Amino acid sequence: MPQKDLIVNEIFFSIQGESTYAGIPCVFVRLAHCDLRCSWCDTEYAFYEGTKMSVKEVLAATRQYPCDLVEVTGGEPLLQEGVHELIVSLLDAGRQVLIETGGHRDISPVDPRAILILDVKCPDSGMSHKNRWENLEELKSKDEIKFVLASRTDYDWAKNVIRRHDLASRHSVHFSPVWQSLKPEQLAAWILEDGLPVRLQLQLHKLLWGEQRGV
Repeated sequence: MPQKDLIVNEIFFSIQGESTYAGIPCVFVRLAHCDLRCSWCDTEYAFYEGTKMSVKEVLAATRQYPCDLVEVTGGEPLLQEGVHELIVSLLDAGRQVLIETGGHRDISPVDPRAILILDVKCPDSGMSHKNRWENLEELKSKDEIKFVLASRTDYDWAKNVIRRHDLASRHSVHFSPVWQSLKPEQLAAWILEDGLPVRLQLQLHKLLWGEQRGV
């Protein structure tokens, strides 16, 4: 079966800024296009900008960097049918693969060797009605969940989702404040007040380089 080409926004080598892998060098493959429009999106340039590449070309581009950790992100990476061939090819080549997905697409076809980072959309994103709740039952124990929070409303909503689905006992759960919207110290205070078993995530790459592309 012939491989399907991908529309790639950018491929770059940086420090992983989120998840339990934060601080580790990582090769990022950012695929173009997204079918969500989150109010706080920081990668709108990936909606439309991209170059057609074959899976072999993407693999070759990632091999130029001295790193075995690869994150496939977007946009929304699971929009492109060819992403599954890319994921399998990276895994077969001995790479450790992270997939960051908005969680509204069916995750069941993803190769189970990959690690999913599922972004559950909160109300202030304007996209919470798109969440595919069945995905929570598809997650493996090594997969991770993140909530991007813009307000106390988002925090209370996410807290209820975690408790209703017993997420913290099964996965690493991350709370990330919207950059320059919700103060990290305020979010930290809420987490401590409730004794919530989540990890505060501060987007390390933005602390290092701000909102530059390709870092």
